[in-house]
Amino acid sequence: MTQKNWAIQGILNVATEFLRDKGIESPRLCAEVLLSHQLKKNRIELYLEHDQPLNPLEIAGYRSLIKRRLEREPLQYIIGHQEFWSLNFLVSPAVLIPRPETELLIEEALKLSERNFFSDSCYPKILDLGTGSGVIAISLAKEIQNATLVASDISFEALSLAKDNARHHNLNSRIAFCQGDLWQPFSHTSCSFNMIISNPPYIPSEAFKALPPEVRNYEPRIALDGRENGMYFIERIIKESEMYLKPGGWLLIEMDPNQTERALHCIDLIQSFGYKERRMDYRKKYRLVMAQKRN
Repeated sequence: MTQKNWAIQGILNVATEFLRDKGIESPRLCAEVLLSHQLKKNRIELYLEHDQPLNPLEIAGYRSLIKRRLEREPLQYIIGHQEFWSLNFLVSPAVLIPRPETELLIEEALKLSERNFFSDSCYPKILDLGTGSGVIAISLAKEIQNATLVASDISFEALSLAKDNARHHNLNSRIAFCQGDLWQPFSHTSCSFNMIISNPPYIPSEAFKALPPEVRNYEPRIALDGRENGMYFIERIIKESEMYLKPGGWLLIEMDPNQTERALHCIDLIQSFGYKERRMDYRKKYRLVMAQKRN
């Protein structure tokens, strides 16, 4: 984009074609989101004010944002936020970008809550294991008013961002944050939960080279890499969750569709849990395994 007198509509059209030519997915949406971010306007305002001229500083700033996207930096990291469960969350390269399929965890947890399936408690205690940006814990705290939430993560940077998100949604008093590797924060306590919910790392290490550059080069590998076959953390969570769940408590884990059958046949799931099944996401792919601990 060469220097000239630009108005909103003109620069949007040129940026869209430029991004399309460079193979960027959803080029029009990308051009709009970045210009909205640069001008601090929403996307509707871009069209209502389509003939507004841009000053040189705005043009230079927009060009810088376009360059970052051309380097395959994820759009969410450039603008610093992402929507999840109709809520706005801060994101950074310290955390995984929330995906729509993870909302299935929230949906199933709410179904259990509505059907009063939280074993013996009117005030359920829920653990979000590996919270990242905090979207699961915060969404559940919004929806289940009588629940106490605990959110853990191995990453100090991720927890700091999750705490910022909790404060943004006025839920910091409802969520306790703990740092440590999986069960480490709870290993010397008598903590037990009505529900443990997790979106753990589940991408096989051997599949990393095939990931899109946006994921491979920018998102934190610690939040993605499930080691060989992607099952390392899934199997640990299944095996050890029994110690931290109340009788009748629920375990919900997101995973790759190809891992769900193996998870269902995990010996620890068979021995410690009664009811168990897998659920499909909106693309009709199995995405979630859920199980209830035996009473």
